[in-house]
Amino acid sequence: MIESALEWLAGTSGSVSLHESVYLWPAIESVHVLTLGLFVGFSAILDLRLLGLSFTGVPAGKLAGRLLPWTTAGFAVMVVSGLLVFYGNPLHFYHNIFFRLKIVMLILAGINVWVFHRGVWRTIDRWGGDAATPSAARFAGAASLVLWISIIFAGRLIAYNWFECKNTQIAMVRWASGCAAVAER
Repeated sequence: MIESALEWLAGTSGSVSLHESVYLWPAIESVHVLTLGLFVGFSAILDLRLLGLSFTGVPAGKLAGRLLPWTTAGFAVMVVSGLLVFYGNPLHFYHNIFFRLKIVMLILAGINVWVFHRGVWRTIDRWGGDAATPSAARFAGAASLVLWISIIFAGRLIAYNWFECKNTQIAMVRWASGCAAVAER
């Protein structure tokens, strides 16, 4: 069912035009990478502050207040451009093991942010000025850094065709990429 919907999506004039565009496709990919850099760069600054490794003289809440508007803007443009990149070639991404790993890690990163903001962030008035942050804040910062570095690696590996359905012979990868269903047709 998902694959049928993605086949239809890939066949729409917008998807075909976008993927075949000489200028728009690379421009959207470039915007995606640039806003990823903006988002991850500002997130990393806050994560390093939460870990107590940088900007320890600046209250965490004040630093977050300065960075979050930029981080939010970078995230919004990154998501929109990422959806457009997916729209331009949905079947390629759907069957790519690295894309699937990236999506799982994006979900985990979202859960990490949600738990952080629903938990320890609510008490920032008590610890925000301290150089050392609570263990929950340090964990959230470390998890964020690890996840976003992993997301970047997975995103970069999407471009390679090592594990495309037509190339891979590894049964586990064929299954995880949804290639087994393609072979059955």
